Amino acid sequence: MNEQPLRVDGDEPERIAGAVVELRLSHVVVTSVTRDDLEDGGASHFFKTVKAIHRHSKMTSVEVLVPDFNGNEKSLNTVLEAKVDVLGHNIETVASLYGTVRPGANYERSLSLLSKAKKTDSNIITKSGFMVGLGETANEVFELMKDLKDTGCDILTIGQYLKPSRKHMDVVEYVHPDIFKEYKQKAYQIGFKHVESGPLVRSSYRSSEAYKRCRQLTVNPHM
Repeated sequence: MNEQPLRVDGDEPERIAGAVVELRLSHVVVTSVTRDDLEDGGASHFFKTVKAIHRHSKMTSVEVLVPDFNGNEKSLNTVLEAKVDVLGHNIETVASLYGTVRPGANYERSLSLLSKAKKTDSNIITKSGFMVGLGETANEVFELMKDLKDTGCDILTIGQYLKPSRKHMDVVEYVHPDIFKEYKQKAYQIGFKHVESGPLVRSSYRSSEAYKRCRQLTVNPHM
């Protein structure tokens, strides 16, 4: 049975900002479930949340992990207007597997979102991530990395796909840690500023360290 999503909680941005202050957080990652039921895909709620955090905790850097907003450029611009420090959107898998792994998404649309974010604000740090173990080849992974780097993407995360429930896709392969190391090395060779690659890596893993490294490289590109 399909349940209707809950109404957007207008008080949530202030509550989140209050939690950031109470916990004295220096870096925050804000994300949500996909809200295609909303006209703007939830972009205005992201905007309000980021602005509330900036208002109450001026020294906190804010990273958002957003959906593709169905390609709605206006929604993306709404999020960018909040002056986020890091704009994250996960590509999730290689192009050839989108039809089975992400049937409701579009590979080129995800790349386009990252590219548009960088073109709109050249100072923003962009970030993406994907899973392995779904049946992809090493060459497809390398092509994915190149596609992401062509958008100007700064930070990359690579992790092992794990089946979250019996209803989800089976794991095709448990990738050896040595392969994750090879992927990390290749990603740095391609030009990413910060890479996290390992079986248990997820998109928010060491996010604060990644942000700080990218900012340092902006000041001193020869580090």
